[in-house]
Amino acid sequence: MTRLSRYLLRSHFGPFVFALSACTSMLLLSQIAKRFGDLVGKGLPWSVIVEVFVLSLPFIIAMTLPMAVFVAVVYTMSRLASDSEVTAMHAGGISLGRVMRPLLLAGAGVTVASFLFSDHVLPRSNHRLRTLYTDIARKKPTFSIKEQVINEVKRNRFFLRAASIDPATYTLRDVTIFNFADQDRRRVIYADSGYLAITADQEDAELTLFDGVMHEFDRSDPRMFQQVGFAKDVVLIEGVGNELKRSLTDSYRGDREMGICQMEQIVRAARREERLARRRLGAMRRNGLRALVGLAAVDPDTAVSEGRESIYCRALLAGASWLLPDTLRAQERSRPDPAGALRRLSTGRTPTIRRSNTLPLVRGSELRVFEDRARQAAIRGAHYQVEVHKKYAIATACFVFVLLGVPLAIRFPRGGIGLVIGVSFAIFTIYYIGLVAGESFADRLKVPPWFLWMPNLIFTAAGLALLLHARTETRPRRHVIAAGGGLAEYLRAHFKLWRPH
Repeated sequence: MTRLSRYLLRSHFGPFVFALSACTSMLLLSQIAKRFGDLVGKGLPWSVIVEVFVLSLPFIIAMTLPMAVFVAVVYTMSRLASDSEVTAMHAGGISLGRVMRPLLLAGAGVTVASFLFSDHVLPRSNHRLRTLYTDIARKKPTFSIKEQVINEVKRNRFFLRAASIDPATYTLRDVTIFNFADQDRRRVIYADSGYLAITADQEDAELTLFDGVMHEFDRSDPRMFQQVGFAKDVVLIEGVGNELKRSLTDSYRGDREMGICQMEQIVRAARREERLARRRLGAMRRNGLRALVGLAAVDPDTAVSEGRESIYCRALLAGASWLLPDTLRAQERSRPDPAGALRRLSTGRTPTIRRSNTLPLVRGSELRVFEDRARQAAIRGAHYQVEVHKKYAIATACFVFVLLGVPLAIRFPRGGIGLVIGVSFAIFTIYYIGLVAGESFADRLKVPPWFLWMPNLIFTAAGLALLLHARTETRPRRHVIAAGGGLAEYLRAHFKLWRPH
């Protein structure tokens, strides 16, 4: 590493650490202000409250790393340009590409570190944070229930809404319960009133409801619906304790609690399920047409490939197999041949299956079942594919912001701290709005998952355009020199030049 490279990296290190600390602290303070009241109201020890906010740090750091890179690059390069150090480098025969080389290498290093951090550290911290939130929600459930809000009593399983809550008697008015504990059936309960009580062992909660009705839906058959009225009903909510009990094992993991390789397995399984459902749907339609003319049915092709893992996952698996010891695997016992195989061996030929030429007509409800199955599989695969692309895109933004920040700071050397704050705020707003919008559209299958790369592509094109302009401009224009190189002066000078005489 040359002396110039060391000088440039040393100049950027301090602003980078300061920007990372400042951005992380602001977002952490916002998180504390949002969650502190709810956590203190549950009577939790301070160690648990501190643990909640410490576990929130990895997610915040993953978002603020690109911010810190851009702020450090714009601030440092604008300061070097305003002190005429960039001019001195150019006068000494050092090109802009030579100046950017160590910064791009450092940006690539931060990109790799950010990607590994978001793939290995962030999922584990999100899983522990989600488990801790679940344990906290089980403690003193009456304090966590709010009026006119759908409260998540048990994660993804039990939701409760009450128009009014009496904290003294735990009496509820106008109660609505969404019970999703059963995977096959969904229950929605409406009641005029009720009250909540903790069982004697302080483990479960009993919700007694009065004058209500229960609606039950069947997920596998949309035509099935049940309605049952009741004068009194008792709903048991298991696993709700008055003391904070930490969960030792929790096998459930959401999309933000998985690594890339885990999500790719779900994406491959979802794509296989989608292709299989569409093939069966096409076979049912063809068989319906064949039944009209008296032809035999055609079985759908169920041979669907699983697909290969990505290069990153294959390399990670190879490295893990090289570093970690082999695991023992129990051998399966050989099973005897089924009766069909023995019959084939005894007769010497495979029995043929006779098909009837008359087939029942295909119902529209049966077609809609496979259509819904294919669409749900496509949505599930796209949802996890979006999370995979988001990890790659946010990490790559560290490199993209270096490419954009250097020519932008050199183009306006006297922008000062106003340029750093204004441009950084605008860039971050545009980037994250584009990221959130792309994620929302991709989850609904409006755009492909790779659409999340669009902010990176736009800022890369803008950085290359500014860089090309800075390299091809042999000398600054007179009005820019007269204006002093600031953004406001630059706009005023251009406005005077463009104003009609």
